[in-house]
Amino acid sequence: GDRPDAKRDSYYWRLVATGLSFLVFGIGQLVLGLLIFPIVRLLPGDTTTDNARARALLRRTFRLFIEFMRCTGVLTYDFGGVARLGKPGQLILANHPSLIDVVFLLGFTPSAGCVVKVELWSNLFTRFAVASAGYVSNSPTDLMIEGAAAALAGGQPLVMFPEGTRTRPGEPLHFHRGAASVALSAATSVTPVYIDVNPTTLTKAEPWYRIPARRPHFCLRVGADIDMESFRRMASPPAGSRAFNSLLLDVFFRELKLAPKDERGPPTEI
Repeated sequence: GDRPDAKRDSYYWRLVATGLSFLVFGIGQLVLGLLIFPIVRLLPGDTTTDNARARALLRRTFRLFIEFMRCTGVLTYDFGGVARLGKPGQLILANHPSLIDVVFLLGFTPSAGCVVKVELWSNLFTRFAVASAGYVSNSPTDLMIEGAAAALAGGQPLVMFPEGTRTRPGEPLHFHRGAASVALSAATSVTPVYIDVNPTTLTKAEPWYRIPARRPHFCLRVGADIDMESFRRMASPPAGSRAFNSLLLDVFFRELKLAPKDERGPPTEI
């Protein structure tokens, strides 16, 4: 277990720094929501302009937050191919192993919108940010697809997690077809991002203070765009959506080197 290794890799400092990171993030979101975003809305421009300014502010603060976590020793990371993110109408699809995946993707993608959990609209720390940036709620599904398509049609790059929630360690990936429907209906390009966190941290199954014995490394890789035309030419949108979703799963299983469902055992740390 972790106990014998607890003094390795600055374990206790990382525990303190992880808690401090959550505090900094929460205070930062409140300051943005209560002080900065209201000032931004007073500037000349329409709602679309206000939303774009809010997304630009969030991008900068997310980048600062990532660097804060790196400098305090909470994590290390590399992000390959990041220059290919941020094209107008680009749908960015990523797996979701950790709580802070979205911070990386929005921090490194210019002008990006995002499909986020509906609960964030009622969370004191996040409600102002998601509303000011014009992010899209993931529920109900029909309005999510409509809102995501509108964001892409308006030229935003858009981040989506086809799983809809964080991956549970040891369980196979499962993609909902909402992302496939959005991709088929409105994306000018579809770009996968493969996220691997080793050792796992901030997963669906564990609280923030259960940090790993070793400092986690986040490896994010931007994959090749997926050609959508063959799926759009299929007899019906549902058929195209099913076929695309199946291909997407195959691509992620291959790129993340995941074993087929019946061969997967409990998660291991190398």
